[in-house]
Amino acid sequence: MQGVQLLIPPVAFVIVLLAVLFLNRIFSVISFKNKQSEESKESYACGEDFQEHMIQPDYGQFFPFAFFFTILHVIVLVVATVPIENMQTLAMALIYIIGAVLGLVTLLRR
Repeated sequence: MQGVQLLIPPVAFVIVLLAVLFLNRIFSVISFKNKQSEESKESYACGEDFQEHMIQPDYGQFFPFAFFFTILHVIVLVVATVPIENMQTLAMALIYIIGAVLGLVTLLRR
C-alpha cells in the first residue's frame, strides 16, 4: 500500500522536482565556467560591421492566410463529423463549405 502513495501525481511531481533541483545543483558545481571577454559578448555579423538596429519582418500578408487556414480546419472537422443519414445536418455542412469558399474568395480578392 505504501508504494501506491508514491504514484499520486502531486507526490510524484514533488519527487521529480527535488531530483531535478538536486541534479541542477550538482551539475552547476562541476560544470565548466568560461571567463568571457568583452569581445565575446559582442554580436557576430560574419565579419561585417554590426549596426544596432532591429530588423522587423512584416507578417501583414501572412496573418489573413493563417487565420483562414485555422478556420478551414474547423470547417473540415465539422463537415467530417456530420452523419450522412440526416439531410438537415448535410445542409448545415454545405453551408459551412459555402462559407469557406466565400471566405477564400474574399481573402484572395484585392
